[in-house]
Amino acid sequence: MDVSTQKLLQALEAKNDPKLAPIITRAKANYYHDYKSDLMAPIVTLVADLRGAGHEDLAQRAVDGEFDSTKEESDAWAKSSEEKAVFAELLGSRKKRLKPRGFGN
Repeated sequence: MDVSTQKLLQALEAKNDPKLAPIITRAKANYYHDYKSDLMAPIVTLVADLRGAGHEDLAQRAVDGEFDSTKEESDAWAKSSEEKAVFAELLGSRKKRLKPRGFGN
């Protein structure tokens, strides 16, 4: 388990609040992880979920970056095949959209 996920889980479990159970389950599945989540903005979702559960203190910690992925997690993702696929897709779609045009087009 990644350091950022462990840190988030530790903070969530320390509250000992049953309202956090669904958030804990999602965190264990990397739902809020910067690089492993399918969400576009996992930390934004985490903040919303924490506020919805009545934990503004944890939400503020997330806003402050306490549960963001580490540099090591970022570096590992940058070396992954997933990263290469993401950039290939982005650059491929960009090339399709950025056709040279003349003035007035």
